[in-house]
Amino acid sequence: MKKPSKKALIRWKVYVDRAKMYIGYLQFMMIGFVFLKSYEDTAFGQLIFENIWISLPVIFLVCLGLFLVIGRVDTLLGLREEEMRNASNTNPVLRQISKDISKLKEQLEKG
Repeated sequence: MKKPSKKALIRWKVYVDRAKMYIGYLQFMMIGFVFLKSYEDTAFGQLIFENIWISLPVIFLVCLGLFLVIGRVDTLLGLREEEMRNASNTNPVLRQISKDISKLKEQLEKG
């Protein structure tokens, strides 16, 4: 049996990571459903479950709006940029590219 290459293993890991992201979306929806089910015996819950075909699109739009607001706040705070900066500092390929660019810049400045 042929041993899988390092490239194949990395590709498989990427596939698993992408799948985890989508599973996370499903888990979020399931948690939301369980949360709503806990209110099923209240007037609010009865209103939702008696009008489920109206409630689901409204809940979806509210969640989408909430996601956009959270994403915007994340962007305004610069969390993603700092995360990327930290990731690039630990990436050996990007560190080498940065060193090479610095050397080229120094050479250009010297003339």
